[in-house]
Amino acid sequence: MPPTGVAIRDPREQLFAAAERVLLRAGPSALTSRAVTADAGCAKGVLHRHFEDFDAFLAELVRDRVARIEARSAALCAAAGTGDVADRLAEALADLFESVAVAIVGLITSRDELRARLRQFTPVGIPLLTEATAMLAAYLDAERALGRLAADADVGTLAPTLIGAGHLLFADRHATPPTTDAVRKVVTTVLAGALP
Repeated sequence: MPPTGVAIRDPREQLFAAAERVLLRAGPSALTSRAVTADAGCAKGVLHRHFEDFDAFLAELVRDRVARIEARSAALCAAAGTGDVADRLAEALADLFESVAVAIVGLITSRDELRARLRQFTPVGIPLLTEATAMLAAYLDAERALGRLAADADVGTLAPTLIGAGHLLFADRHATPPTTDAVRKVVTTVLAGALP
């Protein structure tokens, strides 16, 4: 661990990456400012120099991950009209839930103060899952506009159904992640009747 006073490069990203490692390794209950700074290899004061308090740090971590979903959403919508719709959705779900997203959802649901801080950015729903649902809805809407999804497909129901099913597939962080075929099977089952 570097001694106090030694500068670290891009401390926010280093601290965010450390928080993700702690979440993945030990879960939301193990996530403390001490655990994060120890994993980042920096003094505890580094976190408090960059964030008002630990919940402010966690809120910024979630907002940073939400911004990544929004960037993925643009790329997914740009891919509309290409490839197989079910394959694209299965890839999007795996990309979302194979990351630290499942652990972050657990963190959000277990910390009242964090949820309260995030309400200003995500007033309804569960932050991260709400934005992920919007990502899939935008993609499904784009595919529907291109005629690759039935004109009467209920995107407002399909998107949260896919997110919920995907979340359940990946929810056990100690189990082996589901196979690509398992994720695709869920997607094709949810989309049954929505594909022309």
